[in-house]
Amino acid sequence: MKNAIVEKKIRVGILFGGKSAEHEISLLSAKNLVESINRDTYEVVLIGIDKSGRWHKFELTGRMNNTIFSSQTPVSDPIAQLQSVDVVFSILHGSIGEDGAMQGLLKIAETPFVGAGVLGSAVGMDKDVMKRLLRDADIPVCRFRVVTISEEKNLNFQDITKELGSILFVKPANMGSSVGVNRAVDSESFERAVQDAFRYDRKIIIEEFIDGREIECSVLGNDEPIASLPGEVIPRSNFYSYHAKYIDEEGAQLDIPAKLPVDITKKIQALSIRVFRTLCCEGMARVDFFLKPDGMILANEINTLPGFTQVSMYPKLWEVSGVNASELSDHLIQLALERGERERQLATSYVPAI
Repeated sequence: MKNAIVEKKIRVGILFGGKSAEHEISLLSAKNLVESINRDTYEVVLIGIDKSGRWHKFELTGRMNNTIFSSQTPVSDPIAQLQSVDVVFSILHGSIGEDGAMQGLLKIAETPFVGAGVLGSAVGMDKDVMKRLLRDADIPVCRFRVVTISEEKNLNFQDITKELGSILFVKPANMGSSVGVNRAVDSESFERAVQDAFRYDRKIIIEEFIDGREIECSVLGNDEPIASLPGEVIPRSNFYSYHAKYIDEEGAQLDIPAKLPVDITKKIQALSIRVFRTLCCEGMARVDFFLKPDGMILANEINTLPGFTQVSMYPKLWEVSGVNASELSDHLIQLALERGERERQLATSYVPAI
């Protein structure tokens, strides 16, 4: 009888939690991600960051809820913990997690990781920089204005409406999951919206209202990215808020795939890849658009670390495109390992060309 060759499993660190306002969404994403990973190929190592910024390691038997950190093993050396795994799948949504900060730490630890690198993460998170890069690449975006906290005292609703229209959306420049996003239709609601947005960031973005369908498309890949079939979000209130996304099960209707003509579907897929490349992304991203009644497509934003909850569009769009949750997590991990190997081959010392 031949001896069976036992291949060593790849150790995958699932990094979740964090200090941002999206902490709870990260827990939900981590739970679904853990359930999707093929345990025959991968050994899962759970690494959590609580709201105070403390790191913990815990067992797979622990429940993914707000109390999981109280009984787990503290991590005294985060870099050593990151270096103990073969690859990290970070599902840290929001600031510190998807804005390039954690990606920088992972680069220092020389540990491959899923998703965009430092640059792609940073520009994808900052709606101001993101929109300016897209605009300079001749990718249509809505009209917007950026305001820093030092400029808040000079804000005037009437002046803004002359520039952007009578209905406004006010957002923190660096935040996701619709946290701190509000619709403003008069001076009173505008003032409340501005104050709420500044709770989460020192820079906010004010956008015009677009009368159009909300279309989302998932992108997967490194040098040769591919796009999923698009989906449509149909909010049952004024917009697709945090409450509609994660609390109210009836908050929005998701049409997956979106009911679109073939030519519009292809345009959105091609534009998704173009946005992905323009913003220097790798691994994965979800690109959100507005489709106007006249057929014009406007890029709204990119999410370089989309949710993996049960209601999240990124995995749902790949599922309807023929890639199930287990295959998707496998693809993403392999893309991370491939990029890590490619970067390891780069020269770190100057050698004169022959």
